[in-house]
Amino acid sequence: MQNIMNRNAVRRFTEIVLNQGEIDALAQFFWDDVVEQGLLPRRGPGLSGLKQMLRGLRASFPDMHWTIYEQISEVDKVLSRFEWTGTHHGVFLGIPPTGRSVKVCGMVVDRFEQGKIKEMRIVMDTLGLMMQLGAVPPPRV
Repeated sequence: MQNIMNRNAVRRFTEIVLNQGEIDALAQFFWDDVVEQGLLPRRGPGLSGLKQMLRGLRASFPDMHWTIYEQISEVDKVLSRFEWTGTHHGVFLGIPPTGRSVKVCGMVVDRFEQGKIKEMRIVMDTLGLMMQLGAVPPPRV
């Protein structure tokens, strides 16, 4: 039963925070001292750093939309395979707006404690994102 509740919490977080942009709702889903590993550069630790990072991402890609394609859960962990899309309209990691549309895939493992995410580990195709933005040349074939 806890597995289902945790999976649903990840889906609600994705819809409310990531897709609707309600960044201040993060506290419903994460502990103040949440530990994040592997995401984009952050501006600080814990929940406040996560809020700053997500505000920056949304400013860079204001129309971003996340889709969860599958989830696997076990006791206190949920693995979600996702894809997000967006249009680059703001500075992102020093890259001026390009107006390009991007599609980025990845996976995240969220570890729950007492109904909230305590730790997250994310792997995302950042190289593919940089190629889509023109910041890194595609490989020669």
